[in-house]
Amino acid sequence: MTHTFALQVYYEDTDMGGIVYHANYLRFIERARSQWVRSLGIDQTALREAGVVFVVRQIECDFLSAARFEDLLTVETRVSEVTGARLKLEQVVLRDRQVVFTARVTVVSMEISGRPTRLPAEIRALAS
Repeated sequence: MTHTFALQVYYEDTDMGGIVYHANYLRFIERARSQWVRSLGIDQTALREAGVVFVVRQIECDFLSAARFEDLLTVETRVSEVTGARLKLEQVVLRDRQVVFTARVTVVSMEISGRPTRLPAEIRALAS
């Protein structure tokens, strides 16, 4: 299953040349992951109150083409692997049908204290 998230590039997202500043792609894919989790019906506030949070462990990304001021972008998110405490996601940022950025993101489940913990079973089931 692929989740899609649409966004528009604002002036604040760009550098002086009107091109999306490289670090902002991480913000775009974070927003898309948050919306994906919400679309699964997972309440992250309730999880946090129960002592479980999601933490990005690793991101590997490729900048393939420049997105620019006022571009309409789509972020596609899909799960590539689910383990006991880890989700591996593939995220692609597209302008029209052109891929401008890709990322492979590893998200882990942790206790508020910072100790690794298993993903709740219902989350593993929903993400599979």
